[in-house]
Amino acid sequence: MTGATGFIGLHCIQQLLNRGYSVNGTVRSLDRKDEVIASLLSHNTRTENLSLFEVDLNSDSGWNAAITDCNYVLHVASPFVLTDENEEFFVKPAVDGVLRALKFSSAHNVKKVVLTSSFAAIHESLDEMQESFSEKDWSNPHKPGISFYAKSKTMAELAAWNFMETQSPAFGLTVINPVLVMGPSLSKDIGTSNSVVQNMISGSVPGTAKIHIGIVDVRDVASAHILAMENRASDGERIIVSEKELWIHEVAVILRDAGFNKTPKLVFPKWLMKIVAFFRKDLALMIPMIGRRRDVSSVKATDLLGWKPIKAEVSIIDTAEQLRDLGLL
Repeated sequence: MTGATGFIGLHCIQQLLNRGYSVNGTVRSLDRKDEVIASLLSHNTRTENLSLFEVDLNSDSGWNAAITDCNYVLHVASPFVLTDENEEFFVKPAVDGVLRALKFSSAHNVKKVVLTSSFAAIHESLDEMQESFSEKDWSNPHKPGISFYAKSKTMAELAAWNFMETQSPAFGLTVINPVLVMGPSLSKDIGTSNSVVQNMISGSVPGTAKIHIGIVDVRDVASAHILAMENRASDGERIIVSEKELWIHEVAVILRDAGFNKTPKLVFPKWLMKIVAFFRKDLALMIPMIGRRRDVSSVKATDLLGWKPIKAEVSIIDTAEQLRDLGLL
């Protein structure tokens, strides 16, 4: 499993170990090995069946050792930060990493690969009026103004499906497309997407934008990967995972009702958010989403995988409480 130190990846490892699997996990540097082990032990997960390997998405080094004797591969690792670094930062490692995961999985006769993609590979179409999305929809990587993150996830997923079509490997592929992932982290790395809640409850933003987002708990994203791994009926499928879609100001109400009183009450107009984003680069990616409704369906996840997600309200509050308990406000 790639991305062992990541927000989603660490939850995947925990659930796999708790289900009795032996796990090979990849890290960019073995300097973080003790961090991974300590995080799992602190959550009562035994680690004797976990082996960690140093692997780089941009290099072949380490992949053979990491995948040897594996029946399944969960490819979770991919660059993700809220600031739009540059195209090279996102796209090259995302695409190259996917192709390496598939190439080495084929070489080692893996039975199944599950790839972590994103709703970002679905909703960035050229149709600005579209309000409802399913697994049949694709983001257009050539869309003017598309974020480098969305472009990277789209191109990486397209590369994966092209590999399956042209190489015809013996293994099956399932792609998981989560919306905004919230929920408690297993380490002090709270997850990039949880910074949305952090900004709101810390009082660092005086208002919210009119943004409509799907929310899913990180524990449910991990469980979806494992359910797909164990279910050959999911081979060849893209699967959206979202518990609920909410406007950001509705998230703010949930947080205020839970006692996080610094959460803003104001909803800023788009023109004002553009000014704020000039000083807060982490908010710049939200500008194109303001005022746009984006409804999704997780019917495939529930019907095909038997997926039963945690309520978004619970996930939001659990996130906020962990941030508070870690002193990160």
